[in-house]
Amino acid sequence: MTLDELRFDAQGLLPAVVQEADTGELLMVAWMDRVAVEATLSSGVTHFWSRSRGKPWRKGESSGHVQHVQSVYADCDGDTLLVQVHQEGVACHTGQRTCFYTALKGGVGDEPRPAPPTMLERIERTIEERKRNRPSGSYVTRLLAAGEPEMCRKIGEEATEVITAALGGQGDRRVIEEVADLWFHTLVLLGARGIPLREVLKELARRHAARPTPDR
Repeated sequence: MTLDELRFDAQGLLPAVVQEADTGELLMVAWMDRVAVEATLSSGVTHFWSRSRGKPWRKGESSGHVQHVQSVYADCDGDTLLVQVHQEGVACHTGQRTCFYTALKGGVGDEPRPAPPTMLERIERTIEERKRNRPSGSYVTRLLAAGEPEMCRKIGEEATEVITAALGGQGDRRVIEEVADLWFHTLVLLGARGIPLREVLKELARRHAARPTPDR
């Protein structure tokens, strides 16, 4: 579908549903005019139209919580957009990760709660926070201070323990624990280098897409 085929309303707007590309988490809904759609596509970060202020705005221009666009889809009628992004920080002006954190009262599941991120994302954010603030007594802080040689030593140690648990007849529970340790220390190394988890996921997706199917 082209820009000319989009169906803007009488005010020249259409709603844009913003979704975290890696997890499917719904982050927010905002409005776009044609200029905002064009700016989003050309710049790779989200732009919107503020109905309350009557002017364009770029997500993160004051907060720094930029949304890096991975893809933009139009629905079958061409009057709503789905914008898949990689969110820096939080999406909601309240400080919540997502704008969808308040359940309606008087119904099923009316306890207010944010849509949960994946556990790997939560760990990644914790590591980012430790990297910024370096709280004393934090294991991650100590690892970051020790530098890459120590992080790599720990990754090698944990990889060896995974192998030992798997081949040494220690049971599935032990294998799970050692793999968790391995993944954690690998995430610390990624965080220390400033490599987003999504880049590793992107590489895995690339390899998966390139893998020949059995009938090829």
